[in-house]
Amino acid sequence: MGRGGAPKDRADGPERKCIATGEVQPKFGLIRFVAGPEGQIVPDVLGKLPGRGIYVAADRAALETAFKKRLFARGAKQPVTVPDDLVAEVERQLVRRVVELISLQRKAGKAVAGYEKVKNWLQIEEAEVLIQALDGSGRGKSKLSTPHYGSYIGCLTADELGLAFGRQTVIHGALASGGLTQRVVEEANRLKGVRVKEGGSGHSKG
Repeated sequence: MGRGGAPKDRADGPERKCIATGEVQPKFGLIRFVAGPEGQIVPDVLGKLPGRGIYVAADRAALETAFKKRLFARGAKQPVTVPDDLVAEVERQLVRRVVELISLQRKAGKAVAGYEKVKNWLQIEEAEVLIQALDGSGRGKSKLSTPHYGSYIGCLTADELGLAFGRQTVIHGALASGGLTQRVVEEANRLKGVRVKEGGSGHSKG
């Protein structure tokens, strides 16, 4: 596993070097930044902004190192200004991205929320990914197991999961395979690396 929990064995896609750690890894495990017209460093979580890309591992310590040691100027090869809330902004953008992707899976019929629905999906082996709220009850979360050979996401709050599922709050969710599920897992791994802490990972099978 790479920094931030991103798997290192994915073969597709180009690799980039982190300016903080010096590690080379696939782009999907890194955060891209660009220098705007005024020389201000801007996070580019979607990887679509124009300009020379500067990459940092999806890891809070790496991001803080890049900020404190002023490594963005070296990566941009020009003088730059870095917002004080840069790491927090990266986290906000990643949360928004994961919530949007889960919402799309829900609309495609590939996501469910609620203890009983999730439990049923796990029992019939429909679930590929178990999602549980970061701030949910540990005792309640321990009653559900991560799918065998599946994935676990525990880096979103109940309120954030609520946004994804069109509810006020959600503690338990699940994703079926296919569609955007792999993308959700990858983006959640980036968020997990950037967030300060993550909740328990339920009971793992096997």
